[in-house]
Amino acid sequence: MTISRRRSLAFWIIGFVGFLGVVWLLRSILLPFLAGLAVAYFLDPICDRLQRWGMSRVWATSVLTVAFALLVVAAFAFLLPLAVHQLGDFVDTLPTLLEVGRGKVRVLLDRFNQVVDPATADQIRDGLASSFGGFGSWIGGMLTGLLSSGLALLNVLSLIFLTPVVAFFMLRDWDSFIARLDSWIPRNQVNVVRSLAGQIDDILAAWVRGVALVCVLLAAFYAVTLSLIGLKVGLFIGIFAGFLSFVPFVGAIGGLILAVGMAAIEFDEPWRVALVAGVFLVGQALEGNWLTPMLVGEKVDLHPVAVIFALLAGGALFGFVGLLLAVPMAAVVGVLTRYAIQEYLKSQLYRGYDLPPPV
Repeated sequence: MTISRRRSLAFWIIGFVGFLGVVWLLRSILLPFLAGLAVAYFLDPICDRLQRWGMSRVWATSVLTVAFALLVVAAFAFLLPLAVHQLGDFVDTLPTLLEVGRGKVRVLLDRFNQVVDPATADQIRDGLASSFGGFGSWIGGMLTGLLSSGLALLNVLSLIFLTPVVAFFMLRDWDSFIARLDSWIPRNQVNVVRSLAGQIDDILAAWVRGVALVCVLLAAFYAVTLSLIGLKVGLFIGIFAGFLSFVPFVGAIGGLILAVGMAAIEFDEPWRVALVAGVFLVGQALEGNWLTPMLVGEKVDLHPVAVIFALLAGGALFGFVGLLLAVPMAAVVGVLTRYAIQEYLKSQLYRGYDLPPPV
């Protein structure tokens, strides 16, 4: 490796480490800014299209920002009261539901008394009884803490009031912002950096916009179908499972476990419990065979394991801000890794110093 390449590599490594350090230091205030940046990135292609139709950048930005804000407000105004009402009913009826569930488990244990040692059955019964009680207390405490947390309220307020402002200015100045960043690239590396940035942009555009649409459609499907079946917290579980579907398989598995557990406690008919389970099986089939191929496409060269690891690592290191940065960082690392491998395969280090370099 030549001295110039070493200096270039050191420059980019130092910049990357510095970026992570800044994110870590400012992680408590970055949420509305990253959310606004994500909204601007999501809406920029639509804004460019409105400009091609003759609308000025300022007017296009204003129309899109107001329309997006109204859409979010309308969705929250319609869904939030219902979800909060269902969540409140769930918390109020949780002790009763747990008691009913404990009774059903006790009946199942009694049926196994003929094949299970009575002493062992008593131990299992007592353990389940204490587990149900502890689980109910933990859920109630967690929900109470979330609803009464001043920090959570502050984050919500900052998201509500700062995100639209940040999104407006970032969307208005997006092209000049990208041009300014491009002007800072070292001139001897500008073609390589532009090529890599284009690959990262293709992956992010397909992932962010495609997965966002998939999550919205799955949330609507789960919420509507579970509510039609009669599950009392079907709307809440459906929205939760749908929007958690940006993590591969986690939304479907988590929603399945939660919904089937609630259905087993709430319903006496086994076929209704099976119907609830079937909703998630159908949803997963739709996601894998139709929604994801059509809306996300094949440009997203991000393995599901890499996405899960990135989300877990980002959340552990930077909290919710890390979750927002996880997939972009995974895309960056993936593109840079593939580029490094390509360069390595063309190098004499791989081919051997006795062989001539490839033409």
